[in-house]
Amino acid sequence: MRSTRVITVVGCHAEGEVGDVITGGVLPPAGATMLEKKLTMERQHDHIRRMLIQEPRGSVARHVNLIVPPTRSDAQAGAIIMEPTEYPPMSGSNTMCIATVLLETGIVPMQEPETRLRLDMPGGPVDVVAECRGGKCVSVTIANVPAFKAKLGAPLEIAGHGTILIDIAYGGMFYAIADARALGFAVEPHEARDLAALGEKIRIAAREQHEVVHPELPQIRGVSIVQFACPFTEPDAVIRNTCIVSPGRSDRSPTGTGTSARMAALHARGLLRVGQGITHESIIGSRFEGRILGTTMVNGTEAVLTTIKGRAWITGVHQYFVDPSDPWPQGYVVSDTWGTSGTTLQRSE
Repeated sequence: MRSTRVITVVGCHAEGEVGDVITGGVLPPAGATMLEKKLTMERQHDHIRRMLIQEPRGSVARHVNLIVPPTRSDAQAGAIIMEPTEYPPMSGSNTMCIATVLLETGIVPMQEPETRLRLDMPGGPVDVVAECRGGKCVSVTIANVPAFKAKLGAPLEIAGHGTILIDIAYGGMFYAIADARALGFAVEPHEARDLAALGEKIRIAAREQHEVVHPELPQIRGVSIVQFACPFTEPDAVIRNTCIVSPGRSDRSPTGTGTSARMAALHARGLLRVGQGITHESIIGSRFEGRILGTTMVNGTEAVLTTIKGRAWITGVHQYFVDPSDPWPQGYVVSDTWGTSGTTLQRSE
């Protein structure tokens, strides 16, 4: 066996969504903050993401997270999230995987019945409370970055569908939130391909027609994900949803940042108050519990402080190699498996 490098990855998923964690073989990228490190990774070391997520070593259904030393003195670890087409500033399911791997592998000491830690993420610091029993993280609750609405009831022109209305909200990424029922969906597994195809159309149209920029972090801009949400009924109800991850597939988890974004939009509409929340159910029936704890301001924009609770499970330990004679050291994409649009990277401005 020959290899020009060896990368060690702990496999993990949060409520069905793969969020594997790199624990060895990759040096931390340069940068004084975690956001700067994320940008360096994207611009100078994207071959790592391509190698592990694209075929033949990965798949479009995989995310990979790089654990790095924190840039803040009050954090125990930092992380950079790598998805099929982008490096998002925050992700709920990936953060649950990161916390679970940190604690269950002993990188961060586990305390039972509860471990508290702070993670340095590109979108800002995130506090985590892990319920721990018998060496296992039974649940992970994330105090997410501030979430806020950007636009409510914004018109969007979609070829073949006319004009639809969307909400745009930030929960760690910018989401275009569409009414699933109004578009003829119940968010069931047999609808997944149609949801993915329409979701990618909505994402591309939203990026073209509605420019959105984070009020404090101008590097974060543009709609990243489309959420098909079933109607809100009442506070603390279970609501079916699916989020279409570029380049076009349903998130298997209920999507943590998407849950925060939905609560921010509902709060802005006066439908959710502080102390209330929702439980999002995914296309495969898994659930995240979301709650609004308070409000804050983000450079003049009203935002909500939310928590997301879910579970993650380690699936294995893997070592990936690159043989010097391998013709695809960074992998490849083929349209029959790589989503619906074929996009490989949503570049930061």
